[in-house]
Amino acid sequence: MNAKTARSAQKLVVHAVLIIGAMFMVGPFIWMLLTSVKTFGESTLVPPVIFPAKFQWHNYKDVTAVLPFVHFYWNTVISSVAKTLGQLLLCSLAAYSFARIEFPGRNVIFIIVLSVLMVPSQIHILPQYMIMKSLGWLNSLQALIVPGLFSAFGTFLLRQFFMTLPKELEEAAKLDGCNHFQIYYRIMLPMVVPGLIALSIITMLWAWNDLLWPLVVNNSPEKMPLSVGLASLQGQNLTNYPVIMAGAVLAIWPMLLLFLLLQRYFVEGITLTGTKG
Repeated sequence: MNAKTARSAQKLVVHAVLIIGAMFMVGPFIWMLLTSVKTFGESTLVPPVIFPAKFQWHNYKDVTAVLPFVHFYWNTVISSVAKTLGQLLLCSLAAYSFARIEFPGRNVIFIIVLSVLMVPSQIHILPQYMIMKSLGWLNSLQALIVPGLFSAFGTFLLRQFFMTLPKELEEAAKLDGCNHFQIYYRIMLPMVVPGLIALSIITMLWAWNDLLWPLVVNNSPEKMPLSVGLASLQGQNLTNYPVIMAGAVLAIWPMLLLFLLLQRYFVEGITLTGTKG
């Protein structure tokens, strides 16, 4: 009974800690939802008002009137989907090469690719901007998309999955006359679907929320994504917090839905990443 009581107490403590952590994680989202239906006065009261006296649903209509929300949505969807597809293709090809193909200097080149992860991304902004300028791509969707088509993290993530696959599959495919591309496309790629889904979610979230690079490379409202559009509402003479929160709710719901639908594959992909190196 003592051992059983101790285990019950341990589970109770663990669940209590997890519940508290979940409250800290979900709390800002709940506050954002509540603020999005408040009046401006209610959003600035001290002490704060948790529940509004009357739900102000017109805040969602107001944010679409203040900003070209549909246009921002379109730019964000196009750039995010293009970056995600590009990384799935290019990172998987590079990962398969580093994991399954023997060639001179493979490990050295892979270390050089990984070294990019050790450098702050802000350092790349100036040379990337100069490249976009020389190509004449400033204020264009190409400038938003092309620099994000490949990542060292995506290559590392998928390489770990390819490393876990048995060599017998590759050897059997070679006996059947398959070349490397056929092995990659028909045999290996379908077996690393959890990794592809995990990379898709991570890349989509990163691309959807990207703010600094679009601010640097674009100043035309017609080519701005949602993150820049919402940021433009902040810092005005009178910041309308309920309208900003309404815009934030409209901006994040696709990503929340994507994660809820694919969270099982995402967790599986991240968990299996380090099984073999």
